[in-house]
Amino acid sequence: MHNEHILQKFNFDLLLAAPFILLLLAYIFAVFRSNKHYKHWPLYRIITWKIGVICIMAVVLGPLAERIHTDFVAHMMGHLLLGMIAPLLIVLSAPMTLLLRCIPVNQGRQITKILKRLPIRLLTNPIIASLLNMGGLWLLYSTELFSLMHKIVVLYIFIHIHIFIAGYLFTASIIYIDPTPHRKSYLYRAVIFILASASHGILAKHIYVHPPPSVLASEAENGAMLMYYGGDAVDIIIILIFCFQWYKASKRKSWLPKKAVNI
Repeated sequence: MHNEHILQKFNFDLLLAAPFILLLLAYIFAVFRSNKHYKHWPLYRIITWKIGVICIMAVVLGPLAERIHTDFVAHMMGHLLLGMIAPLLIVLSAPMTLLLRCIPVNQGRQITKILKRLPIRLLTNPIIASLLNMGGLWLLYSTELFSLMHKIVVLYIFIHIHIFIAGYLFTASIIYIDPTPHRKSYLYRAVIFILASASHGILAKHIYVHPPPSVLASEAENGAMLMYYGGDAVDIIIILIFCFQWYKASKRKSWLPKKAVNI
């Protein structure tokens, strides 16, 4: 009976791992295909993709995934992996750029047209992306939603998907790695990022003082500290990348010839 239970768990874990294994293999296949026609794809982008997918896997299956249901600190570690670290790594891997390099030109143009449409323009706007990201977290940790998601499987899955997608959209709206038709100014993005980062820190302090329902005060305090300092660590990396991009853009702009002035 015990061996049968272990076998069932192994099969279930293998089923959960299958989509992530396919994602890893698909990216490598795309890299080989791209390298045949373009300059070799950077190794660091392959590494960030792999680590990003592994971060998502860690929240779905394995020891951490099992502890998330009963340990708030483990849950918060899952939040950092799924909502901040994995989105940043996936953005740095430039999946859309790689996709456009691997598909026929006609299909690439169709995807580019989709990226220019209003729904995508709204979702990639830093204000909308930050509202989806931070608004969802405030709703999760300041209402009964946190308790409900551990009782309703569909809700649990939906919330985790939302956390990753919202985190990805927010990160991609701040640091431009993939093609972005609707670009915003660096100053605009900097202001939104500062406000969103402050909101994340305030939420961590709120959790420290007002734990979600059914969460012990000691676990809430440790989880909130992990959220606060872990979030700051990821934010610092984003700030460094953002400032480097801003510096390169301003330096490139300074080298452009000035327009002649008619007298």
